[in-house]
Amino acid sequence: MPSQPSKTLETFPNPAPQRDYRIHMEIPEFTCLCPKTGQPDFAVLTLDYVPDRLCVELKSLKLYIWSFRDEGHFHEDVTNRILDDLVRATKPRFMRLTARFFVRGGIFTNVVAEYRKKGWKPAPRVELDDFPPQSNTRG
Repeated sequence: MPSQPSKTLETFPNPAPQRDYRIHMEIPEFTCLCPKTGQPDFAVLTLDYVPDRLCVELKSLKLYIWSFRDEGHFHEDVTNRILDDLVRATKPRFMRLTARFFVRGGIFTNVVAEYRKKGWKPAPRVELDDFPPQSNTRG
């Protein structure tokens, strides 16, 4: 039986809830319809999040993203709607959704929406120095 689009987002328990770590997903085939013209809009979605107790299951995310294919949405609306649905399903510590829509009428649209759990603060980023290049000379 072939898969069908779905608005259901499934989750699974975070395997490392004691640690802040980032999950990065690239979704290169997002499609919805322009609510004014009915023409298709295409976007690359980038999802970055720090899970708390739950992670989003990938097949359900794929079917959820597919569910927008025949719906009319403004770019700003659909980006925020997807973020809200993902936050509701996973209750993350942090989540950012970036939607990079392809050119339409000579204009590229990028929409970035974020959620931050109340009271959550990321740990300071650790920068590691690169090792100096090794010399090929022997001395």
